[in-house]
Amino acid sequence: MHHMFVLPLFDFIHIIYFQVFNAKTAELLSHHQVEIQQKFPKEGWVEQDPKEILQSVHECVERTCEKLKQLNIDITNIKAIGVSNQRETTVVWDKTTGEPLYNAIVWLDLRTQSTVERLLNRIPGKNKSFFKPRTGLPLSTYFSAVKLRWLLDNVEEIKQAVDDGRAMFGTIDSWLIWSLTGGRNGGVHCTDMTNASRTMLFNIHSLEWDPELCQFFDIPMEILPKVRSSSEIYGLMKISSAVKSGALTGVPISGCLGDQSAALVGQMCFRDGQAKNTYGTGCFLLCNTGPKSVFSEHGLLTTVAYQLGRDKPVYYALEGSVAIAGAVVRWLRDNLGIVKSSQEVEKLAAEVGTSYGCYFVPAFSGLYAPYWEPSARGIICGLTQFTNKNHIAFAALEAVCFQTREILDAMNKDCGIPLSQLQVDGGMTNNKVLMQLQADILCIPVVKPSMPETTALGAAMAAGAAEGVGIWSLDPGDLTAVTCERFEPQINPEESEYRYARWKKAVMKSIGWETSEPHSNGTNK
Repeated sequence: MHHMFVLPLFDFIHIIYFQVFNAKTAELLSHHQVEIQQKFPKEGWVEQDPKEILQSVHECVERTCEKLKQLNIDITNIKAIGVSNQRETTVVWDKTTGEPLYNAIVWLDLRTQSTVERLLNRIPGKNKSFFKPRTGLPLSTYFSAVKLRWLLDNVEEIKQAVDDGRAMFGTIDSWLIWSLTGGRNGGVHCTDMTNASRTMLFNIHSLEWDPELCQFFDIPMEILPKVRSSSEIYGLMKISSAVKSGALTGVPISGCLGDQSAALVGQMCFRDGQAKNTYGTGCFLLCNTGPKSVFSEHGLLTTVAYQLGRDKPVYYALEGSVAIAGAVVRWLRDNLGIVKSSQEVEKLAAEVGTSYGCYFVPAFSGLYAPYWEPSARGIICGLTQFTNKNHIAFAALEAVCFQTREILDAMNKDCGIPLSQLQVDGGMTNNKVLMQLQADILCIPVVKPSMPETTALGAAMAAGAAEGVGIWSLDPGDLTAVTCERFEPQINPEESEYRYARWKKAVMKSIGWETSEPHSNGTNK
């Protein structure tokens, strides 16, 4: 009986998961999760401690192995490990000590706004889409190159380490794989195509680091990881300061996918035109465009979907990224205190069943797709004396659905073939009010697999299918059919269109709020 492990599904709900799947049935056998602390040192700054991430992985491995022993499952049956991670988040570490040189700068961090403006000044016509033909991405605070540029400009230890040839850069996957395969004692410094394609330093056609882009951002190429496919043996687990238990020593790490690509694989979207939407901290709608890259005229990103083996074709996707989805529910809980738990938001919203004309645009980190407007900030409008916390809770859930609709509209225009249904996954899909609302606002059915852990499953599939492991077949005939829950649209399309038009009006009011440099007052809370 082959079982296999999936190593941290590091979904950006600041949680590290470690999950074990049966390679024959795709059944989840055991899991453990640890919450990670987010740091907000200044307004708009978001950081995580790379060492804490690593310790959490270690803890998850230990606990999961204990749980498997209790289930009488022999852990020598663990044949492979796959990594899935939040993309773009940037780490620089010292290869001689194995220590991070600064906290990881998280994808939705905004400190690089002035870096972006400085870089834009060097581009003909200040065109933020100037590098889109080779990267698929607009110049934005979102992607790694800009974060790395900030670190090189502002952190003395990093400048010094680069000069001394001691520095290594990577997204979270690279940091984990390097640390788990030995760290400073022979650790493998690599990343996969899906993560590389989110750095803004990677040419998505030649499929290698682009010397001209590295020159533009002034980033030394020797600090970059080697780019590999998403499914091959990168190295073996080694006991080191990072991996203290010998339980998994010698097990190959053989799968690596950025979280959104992993969800696409886990949802079995292997055909051109298949799409999924993941509701996590943000919302990410990816549509498989097959072995050809499609460029968006409507504010979507072109990204590498996966390459499941060194000799396999590279598949591309169009992606719509929304910065704030689940995070808006957390904001209602932690910042406004109108609910004690995320589940309560669903209850509040269900009690009224309408936002009563109130619209909430959660542009906390500016607006991502399809606007790419860093100047936008969050607004709640259409308030009257009648509005209460129930309406605001409803408006928050509606905001997630409207943002998804904007991306879906863009996707339909770019692909020319409208999606007939939307496959969904992620933590927020447990919210039935949200799922029904999503179907109503999109006017198409929303389909949720009964196994919500699609991101982890995707990483498991990539790891188990790798050459030299070969315990998981990705042939369409061998993939187990998944049972699903369907939500059909229940309101008339006219009402849906009316509400959507009002939403767009609210978005326009949120844009252009923040001018260039943030003021110093109140930024050091």
